[in-house]
Amino acid sequence: MPVRSFDPVAPSATSPWVSRFAVTHLWLPVALGLPLFTLLMGFGGDQWLADHLFRLEGGHWALQDAWFTRTVVHKAGKWLSTAAALVAILLCFHHWRVGRDRTLRWALLYVVVAMALGTGMISLLKTLVPMDCPWDLLRYGGDHPFIGLFTVRPAGMAAQACFPAGHASAGYAWFCLYFFALLWRPAWRWAGLWIGLGSGLLFGISQQLRGAHFLSHDVATALICWVLSLGLYTLTRRHLDRARRTEAAA
Repeated sequence: MPVRSFDPVAPSATSPWVSRFAVTHLWLPVALGLPLFTLLMGFGGDQWLADHLFRLEGGHWALQDAWFTRTVVHKAGKWLSTAAALVAILLCFHHWRVGRDRTLRWALLYVVVAMALGTGMISLLKTLVPMDCPWDLLRYGGDHPFIGLFTVRPAGMAAQACFPAGHASAGYAWFCLYFFALLWRPAWRWAGLWIGLGSGLLFGISQQLRGAHFLSHDVATALICWVLSLGLYTLTRRHLDRARRTEAAA
């Protein structure tokens, strides 16, 4: 069965690092994301925004345990993302057993691996980077001083796990739907992008309103999930390209 034709937005096989695809999908997001992260984390942007949210909530994190932010967005949102990932796993298993569309099989496998890679990497980084949540800080009613990302924590000070944004990764990891569409149904790619971006923003903003994260935590999570999804997509695409060339030469 012939492999499905590929979309013209795909990366160039001859010069992948300087292609239009690389510029729009790698260098542009990095060029926007890294300066924004630096502005927020290194120049007080995080605190400026958190100060406004904290003041608007009455000088305490009024939405920390609110029904909508805690139960609906945090708990139900997490379970919804997990259920969607389980559906993707079941679809992948089914199509690898009985499906005839090789491109779809690999595209579904890509989604499963990309979701695990994105959320897993964020979880790993959270265990390695001992940053505090806003609600832990003296500035916002907690009992810890602010310790920067590259600052050594004082001996005996308990390590927290608030960087990057774990809950937001359950949304931003769905950036992989954009690349899934590029592999199988290119016309669907914008819907996939908005699903990942929209769910990530919803989860991230809710956590910021609860005092669980600074904005820079979410920017880092979004950028990491995007780059990981992009890298895995490139490997999957190359595999399918080789299969297509092999079939064409046969």
